[in-house]
Amino acid sequence: MRQAVPPQHRTFARKMRADSTKAENVLWQALRNKQIEGLKFKRQVPLDGYILDFICFEARLIVEVDGGQHAESARDAERDRHFEAAGFRVLRFWNDDVLKGIDGVCLTILCEAQGRLGEG
Repeated sequence: MRQAVPPQHRTFARKMRADSTKAENVLWQALRNKQIEGLKFKRQVPLDGYILDFICFEARLIVEVDGGQHAESARDAERDRHFEAAGFRVLRFWNDDVLKGIDGVCLTILCEAQGRLGEG
């Protein structure tokens, strides 16, 4: 289902793709081109007024990679509730988790996606 995205959100998402963190780039290299069991992920996607780090629409799975500024963020919790109410599952990983344990992060993403695809 396509959604009208305000031009400023599209521009901001494009800027974020060009200016990704190291952890986001590492995870993107693992997720891109359907490398994880054929799952199609997109990055820096504007949706419902938010910019999502990574999303797999087929599994209704959102993956966020966070730095320290996100610790105990009320805004992040509100955003997660918004997407969970819409039927998405949100996974959050710290930058350090991605940089030091990319295999474990990818396994967690794969297991969650497979579980969600098995639900439907």
